[in-house]
Amino acid sequence: MTAAIGSTPAWRGRPWTFARLAGGWMLALGLAGVAIGTAHADATLNPALLPAIQSATFEVVAAKPKDTLSYEKPLPLDLLPYQERIDKYYSIGTAFAIGPNRFVTAGHVLMPGYQSLWGPPELRDAAGKVYAIDKIEKFALRRDFVVFSLQDPPKVTPLAVDANPALNQVVYSVGNALGTGIVIRNGLYTSNTPEDQSGAWKWIRFSAAASPGNSGGPLLDQNGKVIGVVLMKSPNENLNYALPISEVLDAPKDLARYDKRMSYQFDVFDSTLTGTFKGSFKLPLSTADFFAAYARAFHPYLDAQLQALLTQQSARLFPHGNGAHQLLYNGPAMGDFPQLVTRNSDGVWALAGRSTTKITLPANGYLSGGVVAQNILFHLRKPDTIPEASFHHDAKGVMDMLLRTGFLKRRIGPEQIRVTSLGNPGQTGTWTDRWGRHWQTWRWPVPYANGFISLFALPTPDGYALLMRIEPAASRHDTTINMRALTDFVSLPYDGTLAQWKAFLAETDLLPDAFKHIQISFDYGGAFHYDSSRLAFSFTPALQKISADSMLTLGFTFFPDRAGKVVWNVGQVWLAQDNHDHHWLSLLRNHAPPADLADSYQSYWKKIVDRRHPYDAKAYTENDMTKINAVVPPPPGTRPASVLYTAYVYQPGTQTQAEMQQKLDLLLQNLTIKAR
Repeated sequence: MTAAIGSTPAWRGRPWTFARLAGGWMLALGLAGVAIGTAHADATLNPALLPAIQSATFEVVAAKPKDTLSYEKPLPLDLLPYQERIDKYYSIGTAFAIGPNRFVTAGHVLMPGYQSLWGPPELRDAAGKVYAIDKIEKFALRRDFVVFSLQDPPKVTPLAVDANPALNQVVYSVGNALGTGIVIRNGLYTSNTPEDQSGAWKWIRFSAAASPGNSGGPLLDQNGKVIGVVLMKSPNENLNYALPISEVLDAPKDLARYDKRMSYQFDVFDSTLTGTFKGSFKLPLSTADFFAAYARAFHPYLDAQLQALLTQQSARLFPHGNGAHQLLYNGPAMGDFPQLVTRNSDGVWALAGRSTTKITLPANGYLSGGVVAQNILFHLRKPDTIPEASFHHDAKGVMDMLLRTGFLKRRIGPEQIRVTSLGNPGQTGTWTDRWGRHWQTWRWPVPYANGFISLFALPTPDGYALLMRIEPAASRHDTTINMRALTDFVSLPYDGTLAQWKAFLAETDLLPDAFKHIQISFDYGGAFHYDSSRLAFSFTPALQKISADSMLTLGFTFFPDRAGKVVWNVGQVWLAQDNHDHHWLSLLRNHAPPADLADSYQSYWKKIVDRRHPYDAKAYTENDMTKINAVVPPPPGTRPASVLYTAYVYQPGTQTQAEMQQKLDLLLQNLTIKAR
């Protein structure tokens, strides 16, 4: 793998760390053998050529944006090198003049300006004067170069070119190495290497040093003539790559071309789709119009790649494919942490994601987080002191709580300073997934890193289930379509106290569509009622205490309905006297397993059908609790039943059979099974 040579800030965070490449641009190249040069790499460039070379070579810079973030303490900017500290620009690469008001740089040096939070790419000379780009005149994504003009060009003598350079000669890399100004370093032109995709041209490989910031600079021969554009380096050897200048000169005028092979992946499985982003559009264009034209071409390509990948996998895509039955017939996961349905390396669908970080918040609130692939998952339990009416409408407040995990830190010299607030999101919206769950979508700019934090937030009774990504600015569209698709693979229960449920049920616009067929009502100290299209039941404090602190969990899961269509709906209803008590009751949906499932599924189902222990309504003690379980009789006319509900009553300590039977009878007496 060869990497574009650039210099940009990085995302840093704990417990998660994210690195960002310059513009997110890389080229994958095969490595060829290295010819042994006969010239002396320590030859010196004629000093008389230096003034002309230096005046025709420029830094590519982008204006630093206003910092809108809040930090745990004032940024210790004095830890930065003086020049970096006072500079109003980020240095992102090198460019050079090859004709009257004609300049060249690497395509990946220009592209950080695409959807950027920084200022547009500009040129800066050795005296510090900055020149705005006027028009983009040539562009080639695959060859990775751009030719452009300036609005108020300086009077410089363009560099001469040699389109047919000799192998094994001394060469000089000229560029803005590490953002410290224009530096000239020598080496050998060692070999030519065919480019990977189709061998349409050969890269110049050379041994002259190149550092971050050199991208886009000229590669010169010993006469000071340009033979190539410095683009990238191999991390495994002391050789770098340049595009022959002939490829720039021979490229069609007034045309942007893209013909690059790209791989596309989706986080819930490891299959990859390879395609070619290919086409062109007319130039010249201003930088703003160029980036807009590029987006009009690239975004539909990304949309098509994602759809094509999902279509390619459709026969094996959950709820289809190997292992899908194990999830569909396994019952709900009742933990409050959201998970992703993913296909593992064996091709089996399973739930992925667990809490690896937990932060305690005031007033019974907490935040747990974990990572699946490049996605951060959170469960946020709302602090009791935050008013219910405002919580699900306060994006800033939610993000401020997430930032307490320290996932976003800004590196200043040797220190990493925690970001404490991003303010209000720059973009808000909504998204409804295939299961009818209504997500709130928020995106915050992180200006210093030229990136964004995107958050898909699903309101729950006790707070939020959250799906988050950190993205370079250039990846905004791809992140959006990927996160939208990922929401179809999120699995979670709905959990909270009855007080939380009362407030949640009142916010009807936040409720998943499944709640159109679910009615929940209760009176503290009175009665609890649950009524859905599948079952209905009610009970009074004679069975279990009903208070504001009582807990209700609806175990939503994926299962086939009566017509065989997979739905996302309630597979288990669980209630507890409070969050610290062991007075529990539950109703669980069980479905006859298909023949392809393992013996454990068949044995479990047969045990229910035959009413064998523990489903025989006989009390038993386990882990200092007394339990009694029974099979709920199915509706008339459903023999043989393919769906059976089991009822559970758990009590702390040791209880008699008569006491437990009385509790079970109270649960069953007002229970109706309507449909499977």
